[in-house]
Amino acid sequence: MEVDEEHNYLAGFFLVSNCQNWLTSQAMRDPDSDVSANYIRRMTPQEMVRLAQRTNASVVVSSYNEPLITSEWAVEIFKEAKANGLMCAYVSNGNNTPEVMKYLAPYLSAYKVDLKCMQAKNYRKLGGVLQNTLDGIQRAHDMGLWVEIVTLTIPGFNDSNEELWDAARFIAGVSRDIPWHVTAFHKDYKMTDPDNTDAKTLLRGAEIGREAGLRYVYAGNLPGQVGEYEDTFCTACNFRLIRRRGYVILEYHITGEGKCSKCNTAVPGIWPKDPSTVRLNGLGMPLPVH
Repeated sequence: MEVDEEHNYLAGFFLVSNCQNWLTSQAMRDPDSDVSANYIRRMTPQEMVRLAQRTNASVVVSSYNEPLITSEWAVEIFKEAKANGLMCAYVSNGNNTPEVMKYLAPYLSAYKVDLKCMQAKNYRKLGGVLQNTLDGIQRAHDMGLWVEIVTLTIPGFNDSNEELWDAARFIAGVSRDIPWHVTAFHKDYKMTDPDNTDAKTLLRGAEIGREAGLRYVYAGNLPGQVGEYEDTFCTACNFRLIRRRGYVILEYHITGEGKCSKCNTAVPGIWPKDPSTVRLNGLGMPLPVH
């Protein structure tokens, strides 16, 4: 990526052999992903925002591929989105710089990071630098963005108690209110040797997160197999605020002011101002475009 006098942005593109979204993240780089090109179409920022409005979306998110490498493009869309009352977010590997975060700051509300492991040598295998990602998480939080972290738990790669503890302690050191999603690996792309992650491993990781002091820990993408770790609870009265199954919201009990509907304790996060707009018992996916 070019560097000029006004902008200096770190590309941050990882080559992740276990990528679960490789058809999009490796498009135009790996010939096996060429099928994804069939779904690419040219759109203007205005068209993107109209699409979001037609699907009743409340947020526009830049994700697959790594959004940091297309930040100028994202900002053009975010400007239009913000002007139309939509929030904006990044789903990123966290390999950001102070310069790019300052550039994005006027537009972002939330920043989700994939914390892939806690061993520097394994991060290098994925094309990244562990400390850069840790610094990126801290930077996003210090900017006042709502930060969430996902760790894809891979048997034999990053699922030891020691490594999970290292991740949980780091996150808690930034903020105990940061949600940590411990998710299950499945054989994909170029990593087909490890077994798929089982629910027992996810539960172990989630329990470590709670023991480390994290208030919002989730065991993701094995719906119906991880018990209460799909749900959100009030940290003051333990009332179940959100009951989920996979991407489906079954119950929602957070007020328009972002508080527990039972004890009125504030719940950290970004919540709808009108709880009646929360879709219950649906597919948990965007509505069809008309």
